[in-house]
Order: sequence, then C-alpha cells, then structure tokens
Amino acid sequence: MAFKELKGKGHFPTLLASFLYFDFSFMVWLMLGPLAQEISDGMATPLTDGQIGTMIAVPIFAGALLRIVLGFSVDKIGAKTTALISQTLVVSALFYAYLFGFQSYEAVLIMGAILGLAGASFAVALPQAGQWYPPHLQGIVLGIAGAGNIGVVIDFIFAPKIAELWGWQMVFGIAGFLSLIILITYFIMAKDAPKEVYTPRPKKASDYLRLLKDKDTWWFSLFYAVSFGGFVGFAGYMKVYLMNQYSADMSMFGLDVLGEDNVRVVAGYFGAVCIFAGAVLRPIGGHFADRIGGVKSLYFFYGAVVFLAFFNVLFVDNFFLAIFVLFLIMANLGMANGAVFQLVPQRFGKDIGIMTGIIGASGGLGGSALATMLGYTKEATDSYDIGFMVFAGVVLVAIAGISFVKNRWRTTWGVQSGGKI
Repeated sequence: MAFKELKGKGHFPTLLASFLYFDFSFMVWLMLGPLAQEISDGMATPLTDGQIGTMIAVPIFAGALLRIVLGFSVDKIGAKTTALISQTLVVSALFYAYLFGFQSYEAVLIMGAILGLAGASFAVALPQAGQWYPPHLQGIVLGIAGAGNIGVVIDFIFAPKIAELWGWQMVFGIAGFLSLIILITYFIMAKDAPKEVYTPRPKKASDYLRLLKDKDTWWFSLFYAVSFGGFVGFAGYMKVYLMNQYSADMSMFGLDVLGEDNVRVVAGYFGAVCIFAGAVLRPIGGHFADRIGGVKSLYFFYGAVVFLAFFNVLFVDNFFLAIFVLFLIMANLGMANGAVFQLVPQRFGKDIGIMTGIIGASGGLGGSALATMLGYTKEATDSYDIGFMVFAGVVLVAIAGISFVKNRWRTTWGVQSGGKI
C-alpha cells in the first residue's frame, strides 16, 4: 500500500538518485576490507595483523565523525551541494589510488579517511529523500533510500575477483568510474526540496549539547554501537578473518585446487553471504520489534549474538560451520539495528534527525573499535578468540543496560509513545 502511495507524491528522481548515491557510497566506504590482503601483499613490507585491522577501521571511524560534519553541511548549504562536494573528493581519491597505488602505510590510512566521506553519505541521502515526502510516507521513503547498505555485499562479490584478474588497483579504477557515473546521474536527477515543500530547520551546536546531556542518548548510543558497530566491523574484517582463520581448512573441501588467489575469491563470496544477511534483515528486526517491543527484541537478538560468539570460540573448527555461525551473528546484528531504531523515534521523535546523526556516529565508532581489536588480538595472540570474547562481553554489558532502563522507559516516555517498548 505504501509503495502505491508514493505515486504522484514527492520527487521520485531524487529518491532514486539518493538510493544510488548511498548504495555506491556504502560500497566504496568498506572496500579496503575485501582488498586488505591484496594491498598488504603489494607493499614493500607486508602489513601486520594490527596494521590491517587499523586500515579497515579508519574508514569506519572517519565515516562516523564525518556524518555529523555532513549533517551540519546539509543544513548550511543544502544536501545536493554537500553530496556533490564530498563525492567529488571520493571519486578523485579512487582514481588517484588506481593511477599511483599506495607508496606507504600512511597513504593507505589517508585514503581510508577520505573514504569516510562515502560512509557519511547516510547523513545526506536520507534527509534529501525525506524532505520531499509527507510524514506518513517517511518510513517507506527512508527505507528505500537507506537500503543502500547492501552496497557492501557488492564489494565482497566482485572486488576479490577483479583483483585476481587485473590487480587490486583496477578495483579502485572501476569503483572510481562507476562512482563518477553515479555522481553525474545524481547531479542531473537530484533536487533539493523547495521551501513550499520543506522548511529547513537548521540544527545548532546547542541542540546536540542538549541531547548529549540526556542519559538515554548514551544508552541508545551503546546499543547501536553494539548492533551496527558489530555489523560494520565484522563486515569490513570478514574476508581477512576467513583467510587468516580458515585458508588451510579450505583444502579439506577441495578449494585448494583453485589456487591461493581463487581461495581469496571464494572467501569473498562466503563473506558476502554473511553480510547480506545482516543488510537485508534489518527491516525484519524492526517489524519484529513492532510486534513484541524493542526491548524484548534486543534481548533476543543480543542474547543470540553472545551465544554464537562463544560457540564460535569453543566449538567451531571448520570453515563451513564458521560460515553458518557468522551468517547467524550478522543476521541477528542486522535485526538488532532495526530494533534499536524502532525505539529511537518513540523516545526522540522531535529530535530524530539529530539523534540519527549521534547514534549513527556511535555505530561507526563501535565498528572501528571492533575491526581494530580483531587485528591487534590476532597479532598479539595469533588467534581471534579473545576478540570474539571481548565483543561478547560488550554485548552482555548492553543486555545489562537494557535490564537497567526498561522499567523506567516503560513507565515514563513509553506510556505516551504509541508503540511497544
């Protein structure tokens, strides 16, 4: 029904352009992950596990901080101008990497910071699409525009194979070319909503400070740092983890006949399957939360993640069982993302724009911390077990936090929220 209502409403070219912009930006944002081994092999001195973890974490960290920066920019100069400037910088960086490669580890980190602009596209694409549509269509509109997070799956499907055939620099060249096409398409199709359709309400620094003084802001930031941070952290590190942990085990299933490069391609394919689960099941998590309440949903999703993380450490000893467990971990993290944002609008309905930026930033910070931790625990212990156990411990802290706040939520703002808490 909601899809039918979109007909004749808003500005469909802008909605489509916002989706394409976000989809390809999300793809570019995390592309260092599936290319980490190839980039390391091409350096004069191969990168350590800790350096690889940091390399993967930098775009996630930068994207978290730049979401707030681009959010301010959207208020000041408009969504379209903000998108054109940031995306031009990203496209330029991609072509630079294609033409010149990386001469040092520091150059890789600079590239990662620029790719953070692509990750921050969330703060541009969603508001621009939403400005054109009435309140009762915001859910479906933002769902369409936000579906671009599926772009990371494209990385894991195509990047390793392209790198095998033509070298990792070609991946940056193709990404730059496709991003340039999307940039031109966006320039032609996207329009900022006129004043008669949307009245801008610029956010001020005082608005952020006011909300940062609210303790619920910090609780929601913790919950999203666990769910989205876990999803994006594992997504970025997935191929590296599979290669480091199970490349030898692949020979048990005949994958060694493909050669080392092709094993990397296979790891990318399996990683894409796991990431796909988390990306597409987010709306299911939101629907589940609508039915039984966000709190109960988070208990279920977080509890499953804790169980699966410890199960992975204690019992998983082969590649395909690991894929099954990782698939379930990513699925539950994706659904937890939907459950968190079933609660946020009920608590901060009047400040949802600002809260999306703050909570979204916390998710990125959580993801960068997870990717960095996985890299350095592997380097220090030659195992990922501690990394998984620490992550499970943080999820347990989030579960304890839910238990701490649920009664207060249900007896205060939850009474007037209109939804299930």
